[in-house]
Amino acid sequence: MQFSSNSLFARQIDEENKKTSKPNIVLIIVDQFRADASKREGFELNTTPFLDSLATTGAWFNRAYTASPACIPSRTSMMTGRFPSATHVRSNMNLKDAYFKTDLYEVMKSAGYSTALIGKNHSYLQPSKMDYWKEYSHLDVAKPENEEEKKFSSFLKSTNFYMEKGPAPFPASMQQPARMVKDAEKWVGGMKEEKPFFLYLSFPEPHNPYQVSEPYYSMFPPESLPPIKVGEEALVEKGNKWVLQKEMERMGYPDFEKNIPRIRSNYYGMMRLIDDEIRNFVNYLKQQKKYDNTIFIFVADHGDFTGEYGLIKKGVEVSECLIRIPMLWHGPGIVPEMKPKDDHISNVDIMPTICDLLNVDLPDGVQGRSLLPILTKMPYPKEEFSSIIIQQGYGGLHFTNLEEYDPYTQDGNLVKGKEEFDELNTWTQSGMLRGLRKGDWKLIYDMQGNGKMYNLVKDPAEIHDLFNNRKYAAEQMDLLQAMMQWELRTQDPLPLPHPNGNRAYGYKKDPKNYYAPYKNEPQEKLKENKKKL
Repeated sequence: MQFSSNSLFARQIDEENKKTSKPNIVLIIVDQFRADASKREGFELNTTPFLDSLATTGAWFNRAYTASPACIPSRTSMMTGRFPSATHVRSNMNLKDAYFKTDLYEVMKSAGYSTALIGKNHSYLQPSKMDYWKEYSHLDVAKPENEEEKKFSSFLKSTNFYMEKGPAPFPASMQQPARMVKDAEKWVGGMKEEKPFFLYLSFPEPHNPYQVSEPYYSMFPPESLPPIKVGEEALVEKGNKWVLQKEMERMGYPDFEKNIPRIRSNYYGMMRLIDDEIRNFVNYLKQQKKYDNTIFIFVADHGDFTGEYGLIKKGVEVSECLIRIPMLWHGPGIVPEMKPKDDHISNVDIMPTICDLLNVDLPDGVQGRSLLPILTKMPYPKEEFSSIIIQQGYGGLHFTNLEEYDPYTQDGNLVKGKEEFDELNTWTQSGMLRGLRKGDWKLIYDMQGNGKMYNLVKDPAEIHDLFNNRKYAAEQMDLLQAMMQWELRTQDPLPLPHPNGNRAYGYKKDPKNYYAPYKNEPQEKLKENKKKL
């Protein structure tokens, strides 16, 4: 696996007289981070000024989607370049079932990179895969190093994955994003070999528990927040699962509705803390003379309701606030552009893009597509990125009421006598659902043939279902055809056909995993075939 000296990246780096022809890569992932809560997206509050600057001096997408709106399925898909239907990881309960041939870490190791995970794992990854491993969870660091860290972990555990009404009783420097950045600086600064590095910097926040220290606690006070798009009045229209999630949230957190303004305030404050810490890390790399040779990728695994539909956390189905994610790329070779790119992409596309960047052949079974031509403004088939699919649900039939299954003793998402609730549960995750975004439109379809269709420009809150509306029959058919095409594309090709005796089937794939032809290719091929006849 060699880095191509003919690639745009290598040429630019060589021209800048860098010691190595391979760029460092920092993949930053945040947990439960809404794409629409940043100024560059039109949000009123200045939650991510530094990330906005990175995005608008690099490349960013406003139609990036998660493979699945749950942590483990999303992260597994990102690391393997495979959709949940192929990885077998369709829920947070399937961590050990990940199925793939080669993942991103194996690609980076084979390409000669030093590798590290700092932060939240929540996937099949193991410390043995990395050169350096420092794990954090939502409630603690794996190995507290001092009494202050132990006290902070005890504070987080006392929240029961919910919230803290007052400011966290610790300085912001004790918050996990700040400590993780210090760990990252220590690892990068302590490298003895002049090797390129791949850092997976995985912030557990702004995922609940919704808590934050000063000055971030007071940065976006509840009375200053912009209104939510839609309240709980939409739940009945959205469906029974939505009503059930609201009911169970009330059972787990009886006072959560009155706390939504403070929850939102804490959430946006944590976003700003993360933004400031990313700025600190980038400044450190500049001081170490490593910035100019580093590619930064920023992404989230999924979003958060944060009050929309009267709900918090995540859970039910595939609303835009849960499935649309931020994604930006910045660094050598990335052509800067102020405006967002409107291609429909997925976090599944990150792994094959890095393979393309390093001139590494795509491993068998990878389903994502390379974004490199988009990022470098090279020719690519626009039709390839005209739609994207999202997968949700672990299968079977939908659970439709609490009497079918006990949330206390059978599911365990509620604990008697304790304010606690796990929104990823039997009810919200049962069944099989697909979401598809194409242009202004969105289609949702389940295994029983139930469909919903929205025009996201006219109806961003997804309230007015247009499925089976004769006026939009053409749009519905177009979306159904695109979904069917994606369903066929996401069928797992592994294992590839095995040789039989002296016979073997060939397997054809585009080097960038594109299925749509480049412009004029069909006509050219047709002319060529006619000549042969």
